[in-house]
Amino acid sequence: MSNKKWRTAISWHFGNEAYVRGYKLEDLVGNLTFSEAIYLVLKGELPEEREAKMLDAIFVSLVEHSIAPPSVIAARAVASGGNSLHVGVGAGILAFGEAHGGALEGAMKFIQENVDKNPEDVVKDYFSNKKRIPGYGHRYYKEFDPRSKRLLEIAEKLGFYGKYVKFALDVEKAIEKIKGRKLILNVDGAIASIVSEMGFDYRLGKGFFIIGRSAGLVAHVYEELTMEKPFSKRLNEEEEVEYLGEVPRELPDKFKRN
Repeated sequence: MSNKKWRTAISWHFGNEAYVRGYKLEDLVGNLTFSEAIYLVLKGELPEEREAKMLDAIFVSLVEHSIAPPSVIAARAVASGGNSLHVGVGAGILAFGEAHGGALEGAMKFIQENVDKNPEDVVKDYFSNKKRIPGYGHRYYKEFDPRSKRLLEIAEKLGFYGKYVKFALDVEKAIEKIKGRKLILNVDGAIASIVSEMGFDYRLGKGFFIIGRSAGLVAHVYEELTMEKPFSKRLNEEEEVEYLGEVPRELPDKFKRN
């Protein structure tokens, strides 16, 4: 075994030529789509046509979802402070967390670890231990998530509608049966089930969201830089902030040292 500090199987230079997963980068340019190239670097092999089409659909579903999410607020606020595009985009990516973007990884882990179990038993176990099931429920969508519906239609057409997708949908039914109200399979849950069908490890979950949403963040930061004045995202304290601290008071004499 080599004693070298760094190891990689992703890319290398042979002579002066760059190779990605064993393929000359020059040969990939103009021949692979972006999603095909992403599949190659993540999986190590070139995708079938149906795999590339499925990734295309997934990334499009993630590309943008309004100005309201924490990542966009963070990105535009940081850009408003006088920073360049890459700093704003970086701030947006750093805002991804368990409540925004991180649910995809959690949902993949949940599905991959429980797919061969009885869905009702799994749901009962989670609820009895007061654990949240990632990939279900949405602030606005109550009957179904239109993004999930569309992606699952494409997944069925392309042949990615196996045991992981069926388990995810059965969990949705089990939640409604046990809880007495519906928590819809949201886009994170739908994507989680589909990429699990495609053989991706759950630890790539946040990566899919980052890849898909970064384009939207670039657009938002560019818009902020070109349409708004610097510091435009400062809060209006009178209208937007409720102060809960102390009223003005005197510093005690023992702390007055000058």
